[in-house]
Amino acid sequence: MPPLEPPLSFNPAGIELDRRQGLTRQLYQALRQRVLDGRLVSGTRLPASRDLATALSISRNSVVRAYDQLYAEGFIEGRVGDGTYVAQLPSNESPAKKLSTKLSTGFSTGLSPALSTKQVNLPGISSSKVIHSPALGRLENNHLPLPPTGPPRAFRVGVPAFDLFPFDVWAKLNAAFWRKPDLQQLCYGDPAGDERLRGLIAAYLRSSRGMQCAAEQIVITSGAQQGISLCAQLLVAPGDTVAIENPGYRAAGHAFAIAGAKLHGVAVDGEGIDCTALNALSDCRLAYVTPSHQYPMGVVMSLARRLELLAWAERSGGWIIEDDYDGEYRYSGAPLAPLAALDRSGRVLYVGTFGKVAFPALRLGYLVLPEGLVDAFSRRRAVDVRHSEVSTQAVMAEFMATGHFQRHIRRMRRAALSRRNVMLAGWPTDVPGVGSLPGVAAGLHLTVRVDSLAREGELLAQARAADVEVNGLSSYWLPDSSTPPDQRAGLVLGFAAVPEAAIADALVRLRKAWQSR
Repeated sequence: MPPLEPPLSFNPAGIELDRRQGLTRQLYQALRQRVLDGRLVSGTRLPASRDLATALSISRNSVVRAYDQLYAEGFIEGRVGDGTYVAQLPSNESPAKKLSTKLSTGFSTGLSPALSTKQVNLPGISSSKVIHSPALGRLENNHLPLPPTGPPRAFRVGVPAFDLFPFDVWAKLNAAFWRKPDLQQLCYGDPAGDERLRGLIAAYLRSSRGMQCAAEQIVITSGAQQGISLCAQLLVAPGDTVAIENPGYRAAGHAFAIAGAKLHGVAVDGEGIDCTALNALSDCRLAYVTPSHQYPMGVVMSLARRLELLAWAERSGGWIIEDDYDGEYRYSGAPLAPLAALDRSGRVLYVGTFGKVAFPALRLGYLVLPEGLVDAFSRRRAVDVRHSEVSTQAVMAEFMATGHFQRHIRRMRRAALSRRNVMLAGWPTDVPGVGSLPGVAAGLHLTVRVDSLAREGELLAQARAADVEVNGLSSYWLPDSSTPPDQRAGLVLGFAAVPEAAIADALVRLRKAWQSR
């Protein structure tokens, strides 16, 4: 038997760190980039944290924190008693492609085939496109519920702890804007959004998400839903196949169905969307995903799966719509790098929102787009709303520029963690037909399995009688899903909408309702 080859070793030569900036972030980015571009191949052994710190003349804590983030994202792995290695990751054998301003052959957008950044023939949406969409018909028959209104209750899904929002600060900034407004800002604005706000969003995403984006790639929207709808209007023609997570965010499916898409639900497992099933869809050129915290299952997409998904888009000439609806909420380590930060071929459209860190009624979101798509998206948005409301953009820009935004995110993350802990500690155990609670490392909600649809219905009815708001997992599936009905059953519960005392009180009522039957 031939002797085993020794593992490859890593030479830190070439890593240059600017001591005026965060050393941990720089080292993390340098190592991550070397893995992605192949300079650090799978199986390479990394130096011990102390040795690398010595080689780079930085503190060991900086190296440990960088390693921790790389561990969390799946770039590296530990082997008991044998050190730290670059993880086994899928290789992308297809050659890198230069991003073109032309949309991929065979993937209609309803625009001119060459997506010019100078002049775009904007599509109209005919009534036939809406009425005769088979996918829309199936969804409408399944009754997409509107978001709940009124004051938040336990356990409303998709609502942050906006009772903690600094409304006094916001009011002062808003008053300052209107006290002496810049008259130029009160004219018609750029349909892409306020230039200052776009620049601040780009800076925030560079520092918090590792995204190499510029203000010119950002289009401001009226919440994430409008961003998704714009993607559907511009990237989907009647008859196109769109892959969406199943179960998933039903309102996104409706947006694609209205554009005439054939929806194909793709299963979600413990690592995210099933890329093997996605690759089997020969006519699919668009995938909608929620990788940071899958909605509603709560799965964080693994690095290997992220790379597979990006390889699919590059190989097929397709697009990925990445909805990072609650990416700020991660309870161990920094937020994971989104697909858009890993994308090297310009195939990812990133959807972000302020609604999950401020309050839903704000209706302020944004798209980060490949450069060749920005002009078309801006022009299409101008047809609908001309541009976003000016003062809200200006006040949010000032809110970010003066440091309030980052402080508020930290406050919201601590509050969500505290509320999550109260929910986990007080959850009623041994309820017949209800599975155990999952680990909750990210996001604002959790999902627990139930053994049958009938039992799900009973639990939901009992929760309503106890004045507790709980969603049924079965409502998140496409109506024609091949998954057996009882395997779609579960409970989806948000844990951030109300303070800890209200959570504890709701849990007492749930326990009494569920265990007394």
